[in-house]
Amino acid sequence: MKKTLFTVAFLFTAALAVGQTSVKGYVFEDANKNGKKDRKEKVLPGVSVSNGVEVVQTDENGKYVLPLTGDNQIFVIKPGQYTTAMDSYNLPATYVTHKPKGSPKGTQYEGVAPTGKLPKQVNFALIPQEESAAFKAFLFGDPQPYTTEELDYFKKAVVDEVKNNKEGISFGISLGDLVGDDLDLHQPYKEIMKEVGLPWYNVMGNHDMNYEATEDIYSDETFEKNFGPANYAFNYAEAHFIVLDDILYPHPIKKKGYLGGFRQDQLDFVKNDLSFVPKDKLVVISLHIPLFIGGENHFDQSSRQELLDILEGRENVLVLSAHTHYQMHQFYTKEHGWSGVKPIHEYNVGTTSGDWYSGEFNEQGVPASTMRDGTPRGYATLVVKGNQYELDYKVSGREEAYKMELYMPKVIGDKRASNYRVYANVFMGTEKDVVEYRIDKGEWKTMKKDENIDPSHYATVQRFDLTDELLKGRKPSWPTKSTHLWSAKLPFKIGKGVHTVEVRVTDMFGREHIQSKQYRIEKSK
Repeated sequence: MKKTLFTVAFLFTAALAVGQTSVKGYVFEDANKNGKKDRKEKVLPGVSVSNGVEVVQTDENGKYVLPLTGDNQIFVIKPGQYTTAMDSYNLPATYVTHKPKGSPKGTQYEGVAPTGKLPKQVNFALIPQEESAAFKAFLFGDPQPYTTEELDYFKKAVVDEVKNNKEGISFGISLGDLVGDDLDLHQPYKEIMKEVGLPWYNVMGNHDMNYEATEDIYSDETFEKNFGPANYAFNYAEAHFIVLDDILYPHPIKKKGYLGGFRQDQLDFVKNDLSFVPKDKLVVISLHIPLFIGGENHFDQSSRQELLDILEGRENVLVLSAHTHYQMHQFYTKEHGWSGVKPIHEYNVGTTSGDWYSGEFNEQGVPASTMRDGTPRGYATLVVKGNQYELDYKVSGREEAYKMELYMPKVIGDKRASNYRVYANVFMGTEKDVVEYRIDKGEWKTMKKDENIDPSHYATVQRFDLTDELLKGRKPSWPTKSTHLWSAKLPFKIGKGVHTVEVRVTDMFGREHIQSKQYRIEKSK
């Protein structure tokens, strides 16, 4: 296989060191953007640099020194108001890989080629840029194509839309499962993503791993070859972002499959990194597997608790995850092991692949792929304002105002029709939202949260069982209970004719969304 040459914007200088036990260099402001530390360019003190575990800051001369412990990813933690050069795929060039002997051999997918020894200096070039305290970032859950055909669906349904609607967006994050087990698809995924034209950060998912790895620390070898470190951090404006691989593979107990969790070296990195981050800053942690999901057997409880303990004393924390192929919000309190005054909010982002590219084909020529909880395929936007944030979700191929799906009968009788209901699947709904409805401009009344499957999605799934003719597309997965479904009874004694139902949502950020639908009352037969 060809070795990929990854050009980065820092300068290796001097001769190769002998018997290396440390790495050192400078962080500097690259005024002329040539990637070289020129004599008149100023050095930057107080910038964090890491070897993947230890984190140090540059001194008053812009210099850092870090120990080498064998294989290391050495990277600068980009400060606010600066950027770095991007490679040809818009991946930030913030790191150098130090693996003198390369990745373990004999695996199906290629890892990192031997890097040899490091130069005496590894310098990192930073470029000044204006970063407003109020900014936006795209969030993608699980693109997860298993074939080039599915990769094309991802491009048509999501990438082609966002690349034409990126005004005001500063960067993006893909929250793991960039591909579906075939790691040769990493490269075409990168080719497609570069069309977005934004700096892009990637999280490793369980379908991005080397399954032949016998130790977890080697499960990310191909990911590192294609994307760089699996654990890293960066700042944008006043917010601090941490990206973590939270998949333990092989399973530390069963030795087969995987378990959500962290190694000790990852937790040490988070602790060391946050030691330089003020307590009042917004900290956004991006990972793949949600911290709490599917019972206690899905995530390592000890390492999860240690992460929460490291975050103790911070009141502005947001966790972003994907993996589930549905959308939900969780708020962690004392019962989850969190001691903070404010709950930690984890947003489990709906996926760009939806329900794994299933369902009937839509007008875009791609499967509708509605998720098991009734959330349509789409992508999210993080809106940061200082140390506060808001979240939004955009259904791909639909208007911005489409925030919920209403399901109810088209016609009911005027007698003995008390078991008809209107359902509102509020795609971004949380336990903190207020959901109300009214009939024909009448009084607003509270709807009841309904922990049930989405009847609209259930009807779609049933089409594949009840059809007399074969439908194009793969049958969707069986529905799961939605965490964002509300319902209310439909009145039937209000007179024959057409009636309008309006549903109003006031979400956790104080925003209001209204959608309406009509039904008809006829004389019962």
